[in-house]
Amino acid sequence: MSVENNTIKRPLAGKTRWRRFAIVAVPGVVLAGALAGMTAKGAIASSISVSGQEYMVAAQQLQGQGFVQFGGSVNSDQGGKNVTEPTIDSGIANATLKNLCQSVHMGPLTMRLTAGGGGDPVKASNMVVDASGQTGSKAVFHNITVGQDASTLNKDGSESGMAGGFGQQADSVTIDNLRQDTWLTTAGTFTLPGLKLGFGGGC
Repeated sequence: MSVENNTIKRPLAGKTRWRRFAIVAVPGVVLAGALAGMTAKGAIASSISVSGQEYMVAAQQLQGQGFVQFGGSVNSDQGGKNVTEPTIDSGIANATLKNLCQSVHMGPLTMRLTAGGGGDPVKASNMVVDASGQTGSKAVFHNITVGQDASTLNKDGSESGMAGGFGQQADSVTIDNLRQDTWLTTAGTFTLPGLKLGFGGGC
């Protein structure tokens, strides 16, 4: 489950790109309705070019029902050059995240989003995450199958990978102290109780 993080070059400090800021500020909220129908069969990863900059996602605990995972890729624009980045694609039909934190470096600033504390966790449906690396202090899977053809994965009801590709799936998953370097997150719904968004330290 754990994968070594890729080293990503950060952009040099400079002007804040407000258009990019507006997009990053509300991940999975404003775009959720338009993207919900595109999550099937990896349409998201193949149709969206990511920003070229990863962001950190951390949670005290993630619990998911209907879990699939397989290898994929995203395209990023880095200095006018299209770069294909390898990813670990995870799909979860229904997920809850306790003490969610997301942070992204924006020049000299770090934007930070937190939600799901105080006993009311973040909830997401049809969530798909494209990440370069993922760690946790403990992961528990129920009824897991490892090494299944990625094109035949069906536990989350929408996501699957390339035919002949390596995949795994489980009825449910629990990951404690989750941390992942993420390129892209989409969800059909993304409910963020106790949302706080601003500038500060990382997760």
